[in-house]
Amino acid sequence: MPMSIIHNSLGTGKTASKAPSDRFTGDVWVDSAFSDGRRTVANVTFTPCARTNWHTHEDGQLLQITTGSGWVCDKGQEPRLVKAGDLVWCPPGTTHWHGAGAGCCMTHLAIGFGKAEWHQAVLDDEYSKGE
Repeated sequence: MPMSIIHNSLGTGKTASKAPSDRFTGDVWVDSAFSDGRRTVANVTFTPCARTNWHTHEDGQLLQITTGSGWVCDKGQEPRLVKAGDLVWCPPGTTHWHGAGAGCCMTHLAIGFGKAEWHQAVLDDEYSKGE
């Protein structure tokens, strides 16, 4: 199968939409580039303190932090600091969250593999363990 090129979609703002409040806390914008039912690619921008709910990806998720800094956290662990240039691999089936720190926005390129399953919101005291 030959390669595919997707022109002018990621980061253009033409596909950006506010993320749904049943999956995110705070103001989050998703600029979708690609989805085929098994893989999704999007730039996701989090305002300060905004974050995902707890969630899992059937076949894993890759995050590349492109601007700012924030937190990633596996269930049962402490939040870990990430900043522009970092790559994060979330293994298949791990329950985790990610989002911006209190002092700045964060954007990451998110590549999800397989079905995503969304869980409960990350509570403020869970989030603040990273601050």
